[in-house]
Amino acid sequence: MNKPATAFIYSTELEKYAYPPEHPFNTARAKKLRKILNSMGLLSGDNRTEVPPEPAAEDVLTKFHSLRYLNALKLAGQGKFDTDALSMGIGTSDCPVFEGLYDYSVLACGATLTAAKLMLTGAAQSAFNPSGGYHHAGPERASGFCYINDVALACLIFAEAGRKVLYLDVDVHHGDGVAYAFYDRSDVMTISLHQDPRTLFPGTGFEDEIGTGAGKGYCINIPLPIGTYDEAYLNVFERVVLPLIASFSPEIIVFELGADALASDPLAQMYLTNNVYADIIKHLLSFSKPILVTGGGGYNIQNTVRAWALAWSVLCEADKGDEMNLGLGGVMLENTDWQGGLRDRVLTVTDQQKKTVKPVVDAVIESVKSRIFPTHGL
Repeated sequence: MNKPATAFIYSTELEKYAYPPEHPFNTARAKKLRKILNSMGLLSGDNRTEVPPEPAAEDVLTKFHSLRYLNALKLAGQGKFDTDALSMGIGTSDCPVFEGLYDYSVLACGATLTAAKLMLTGAAQSAFNPSGGYHHAGPERASGFCYINDVALACLIFAEAGRKVLYLDVDVHHGDGVAYAFYDRSDVMTISLHQDPRTLFPGTGFEDEIGTGAGKGYCINIPLPIGTYDEAYLNVFERVVLPLIASFSPEIIVFELGADALASDPLAQMYLTNNVYADIIKHLLSFSKPILVTGGGGYNIQNTVRAWALAWSVLCEADKGDEMNLGLGGVMLENTDWQGGLRDRVLTVTDQQKKTVKPVVDAVIESVKSRIFPTHGL
């Protein structure tokens, strides 16, 4: 008997909307990703399916966002903007007003919730919404390019269905909107690996932010130094994240796959290759639990799209390692910087970089372990 499909959530309806042209967030990433996956034959075949999203319903959105805030987003998307909206973060340089703002946000969020529904009903084992991952949005605040927090809503819906949820966030920025949504709960464990918040927006996500009340020890923040490279990053993941996942034993995983920790990203200073994301997904698959993957940050557009294409190939078990590179030049991937296919080239790490990064990473590992592991019997 065939297992349920891995679902790619996408619709050309998403292509109708765009942030202002000068804004770093590019909604066309999902379109470019779909084009590459389709050209490579990775959207069809055994256990793969493509599903169009349904816009999120207002009664679902209000599980997390206030009606006052949603109404302000609606009006802003229609060109009606006032100081009340600005007080909620709508109309800033980070979260500008643009035509169709509300419609896009509701559809992008709906894509994540469509994935969640498919997984809860057993119609899909796992799913990927590249148009999701808006982890900074708060109940009544737009923040960090994010208006509606689809990943927090997905975690809420899974939890309401009685599932233990692991939320894993590898975006270079702290997943603050989700972490604080579940800060006092133990049914949703949030783990965020991100660049040191002393050097990057939103300035939160230190090791001592561990939750409160019933949630104490279930909010895990792993701030990493500028220049963190693949080996150091995977060391953290394997020594901290994997034991916590095993101990928590989630029934479902929500994975925010922001690609702005890649070495090429213009808005951050990490030094990763996309091979890290492939390794992480393989680790997650080893738990044999449904995985809902979303997009997130990623501002070198070509490299972000390639990273997500690789992630999809691993998620639906189509990755053949080096074989994925054969015959895949820059023309197919629309990238003249790198002709080698989906996987990034190995980056050189200098001895000085290792001397700078490794001691800090080791200290973060011990700090997180000392604060979090006792709660979980580790």
